[in-house]
Amino acid sequence: MKNRALSGFLLACLGLPVLFGLAGTIAPAFGYLPALGGEHVSLEPLRALMAEPHLERSALISLAAGLVTTAVSLVLVMLFVAGYAGTRVFSRIQHLVSPLLSVPHAAAAFGLACLVAPSGLLLRLVSPGSTGFTSPPDWLVPQDPLGLTMMAGLIAKEMPFLFLVTLAALPQVPLTQTRQLVASLGYGRVRGFLIGIWPLVYRQIRLPVFAVIAYASSVVDVAMILGPTLPPPLSVRITVWMADSDLTLRFLASAGALLQLGVTLAAMLVWRIGEVAGRTLLKHMSVSGRRKTGDRLIRRAACAGMTVSAAAVFLGLLVLLLWSVAGLWPFPAVLPQDMTLRTWVRAVPQAGAPILTTLALAIGSAAIAVLLAIGLLWQDRLHGSRVFQFALYLPLIVPQICFLFGIQILGLLLGLDASFPLLLFVHLIFVSPYVFLSLSQPWQTLDRRYERIAAALGAGPWRVLLSIRLPMLTRAWLTAFAVGFAVSVGLYLPTLLIGAGRITTITTEAVALSSGGDRRTIGVYALLQALLPLVGFLIASLVPHLLFRDRRAMRI
Repeated sequence: MKNRALSGFLLACLGLPVLFGLAGTIAPAFGYLPALGGEHVSLEPLRALMAEPHLERSALISLAAGLVTTAVSLVLVMLFVAGYAGTRVFSRIQHLVSPLLSVPHAAAAFGLACLVAPSGLLLRLVSPGSTGFTSPPDWLVPQDPLGLTMMAGLIAKEMPFLFLVTLAALPQVPLTQTRQLVASLGYGRVRGFLIGIWPLVYRQIRLPVFAVIAYASSVVDVAMILGPTLPPPLSVRITVWMADSDLTLRFLASAGALLQLGVTLAAMLVWRIGEVAGRTLLKHMSVSGRRKTGDRLIRRAACAGMTVSAAAVFLGLLVLLLWSVAGLWPFPAVLPQDMTLRTWVRAVPQAGAPILTTLALAIGSAAIAVLLAIGLLWQDRLHGSRVFQFALYLPLIVPQICFLFGIQILGLLLGLDASFPLLLFVHLIFVSPYVFLSLSQPWQTLDRRYERIAAALGAGPWRVLLSIRLPMLTRAWLTAFAVGFAVSVGLYLPTLLIGAGRITTITTEAVALSSGGDRRTIGVYALLQALLPLVGFLIASLVPHLLFRDRRAMRI
């Protein structure tokens, strides 16, 4: 009974807000919002939306971002895992890519912008010797019209997420036995993996893949920093309408959110067609008789792609650090002529209140999510039903902008306008899936014989949980907390809409600065945003080391 009650509670917490939020967004899209004078159903908001200039281009940019980002990220992860799983190179790249999860999307986007901009570090390294440039060229990068820079930034951030879920799925498949089998049949590492193992792995990570499609096709913060501006992606235009002081534009924004939902669903439909084509291709590969043992070029290309993508994020953060302490830094000088802490001294006091709000939201939502995850995993409910898994990923599969406006309206009706409890609850909706994902794999793979021994000695279920399982999984649940903490720190759109501009975090402040062009201040705020999750991961790593420094079997 308790089992069902806990599962039902979490289903309600994750699923119902999304469904109510969708209803609260769809109704104004058809003109019904009594609070703003919309007493009757009407198609006028949709007509106004269709009259917006360049709407088709905005929608196509969003559609392309969802498909291209997901396809490139998944192919890189798939080929790398196929070629190197179980090798020393795999372990090294894993340690390089994994920390990228702690870098918020906005911070990574700012770093990439400082790398590839006409006055960025990459062009400074080759100028004027190789290019002849003595001043920054007039290139529209970032914010190129096709959104390629935006897609590159999304790939750099979504690839670690897909890598994480793939690593979590690998223990669920007979990796070693299947590799030995396909190798005995003469297949190369990549082709053998694709035929024998990848279909089983993809079945495990399918929902996270669709979550990446939804996020990339409707992202706001990365699109505002790296995306095109004339016209901007659809999600950015909707956000501008929602934040406008003219409340009548809420009807237009809701109609745009409905279109955004259609764009995301179209991207998922195209992806589904691609799944069918991929299944047919794999079937043809398996019956063709070709072994393709010479796959070294493919393996090295995938490894290079993973390495370059991860290195770009870290190099971007380094450039942000340089800008935050830079004095005079004329183009094409590679390093600033002088360095100063003046920008930090001016910016940090102003960022104090947003940092405290960020910490309160992140600690609260991550702690609650860890407790819920432990409760459900302890009762073996995480993998128990497809309904639960769907509800778990529902907030990630449905574009944020399509239901957050509805939640905002629901909060107004309940008297929770721009309140901290409502914002904390909304953060919990997005944090919970990542916490479950991080904790489920180590929880499932812990040797249950320890618990059986404790039970045989007379320990009850609670004592087994508190004295055996949780201490042995200290590193795992602390890491899950750090992942949830990082996700909360990076949430931009939920904080912007639900906080209504009155509750600000370091992320909303950093993105707001993106239109100003002051790279020194942007560097400070972006680094502060990236530093908070990093501290969380350091704590998750150091605390178990200190606790178990005298226990060799518990050290990693």
